[in-house]
Amino acid sequence: MDTISRDNNSSILPVAGVIVGVVALVLSAIALVKVSSANRLLAEHDAKVQKIEAIESQVTTVGSTADKAARDLVGLKNATQEAVNQMTVMIGDVKASIVKIEESQKRPAARAGASKEPVVAGPGEYVVKAGESGAKIARSHGVSLSDLQAVNPGVNWNKLSVGQKIKLPEKK
Repeated sequence: MDTISRDNNSSILPVAGVIVGVVALVLSAIALVKVSSANRLLAEHDAKVQKIEAIESQVTTVGSTADKAARDLVGLKNATQEAVNQMTVMIGDVKASIVKIEESQKRPAARAGASKEPVVAGPGEYVVKAGESGAKIARSHGVSLSDLQAVNPGVNWNKLSVGQKIKLPEKK
């Protein structure tokens, strides 16, 4: 009996080995499919991570740009306020000048000879008195009327006013 049981045991072992081998092949095929699927998912996730990193870089750049724009905006606001303040001062100065001009226009202009101090003639000058004419002044100083008119080109001889200064020509 001993020989028969050994023969039966020995024929089961190779079958069991084949079964274990087939099961191992099936399990390795399943593992290979799972590893391949895991590698594909890992590649997809890696691409997504790269996209997220690129977006993060862009967000950082945009954040820096926004911070710079905010600082520039504050600087622009301050410069604009300073310009408005300067314009306000200038407008106030212009307004004060306009008020001075308006006030000076309201005051009567001081007329020649109307000052409290008497007009004094210097050397070679004469101060017109009431009722005098160019001819009378020329005769009284021993000069011709044409010489008197020549040295006083801007004088209106028809409208001489009291206190007006005129130049006297040199006697010949």
